[in-house]
Amino acid sequence: MDKKGIRLTKELLDAALAGGTILGGGGGGDAKKGRKFAEIAVDYDDLRLLPIEAVDEDAVLLTASLVGAPNAAEQYMAAKDLVRTVEILKKNCDFTIGGIITNEQGGEATVNGWLQAAVLGIPVIDAPCNGRAHPTGVMGSMNLHKQADYRTVQACAGGNPEAGSRVECYFEGTIEHTSRLVRMASIEAGGLVAVARNPVKASYARENCALGGVSHAIETGKAFLKGLEHSVEAAVESVCGFLGGRILAKGKVDAFSIETTGGFDVGYASVDGCELTFWNEYATAEKDGERLATFPDLIMTINAVSGEPVTTAMMETGLDVYVIAANRENLKLAPTMFEPELLRETEKVIGKNLVSYLE
Repeated sequence: MDKKGIRLTKELLDAALAGGTILGGGGGGDAKKGRKFAEIAVDYDDLRLLPIEAVDEDAVLLTASLVGAPNAAEQYMAAKDLVRTVEILKKNCDFTIGGIITNEQGGEATVNGWLQAAVLGIPVIDAPCNGRAHPTGVMGSMNLHKQADYRTVQACAGGNPEAGSRVECYFEGTIEHTSRLVRMASIEAGGLVAVARNPVKASYARENCALGGVSHAIETGKAFLKGLEHSVEAAVESVCGFLGGRILAKGKVDAFSIETTGGFDVGYASVDGCELTFWNEYATAEKDGERLATFPDLIMTINAVSGEPVTTAMMETGLDVYVIAANRENLKLAPTMFEPELLRETEKVIGKNLVSYLE
């Protein structure tokens, strides 16, 4: 493997998981599950994170992602499923993979691609499809849905073999059509599949990805963990300082509802009068009728006792949490985050206006 960039180590993994979970904004997966596979990856002595400038502009980059509902009870993922998705594409497609990028940030998402890269001897490229987590596949597809002549390939794998729910799939077609099919496959697999998809040249990724997003997650995590050495309050203040963010509320979750439908987690929570809605990720925060933060702004919850970042799938009534937010200007976001037609899909689910807050 190329010796450029930085070697991904256990220490950087700890920071990536903490920062990635926070930048997941309630989604992006569970850090414990992300650690499970990423710890295997960092045991490889030449797993490297490269800036996109370090690869040829014609190099083909592949997106690694996870698709499903984080709260699904029957989800099952094995390490071989992650690698298998890339193998399926290599078997069916005529291109050489020059690097892997992740589709978003999160406890699992930030490190998704690390195991595939380590096993297959290819670099992780510091150009995620988005610098925060997002609910739909199209949001993490680099605006390819706007390229009329682009036909994608997607491979997915997941599910419990013993329960008879394991699936492997390969799809070709438009971004929208194949993304819907992958979402359906995740439901059949028990709620979650690993995905490899959307091959693009590095030159295209430079214009449509969140460049430096993985490094940003690592630095976010470092700020949070440094504060956590002293107290949870110091950790929250430290990460808010790094992200130019603020504390919206602190207290016990006094109302919470979550429903898994169509392969997504949908619901709401209330903390000390701060009302939150989510579709996998937190989408709105309001208090006394005032909108405090709106997706793609970052909204996140952190356990006020343990300091653990709390995803929407981990929330429960009675949990003592901080609610924090950071403006979109302080994040590394993909162009898709500012596409009104993509936000309208979220509006329909949560019943809140998002598009008018883009200005």
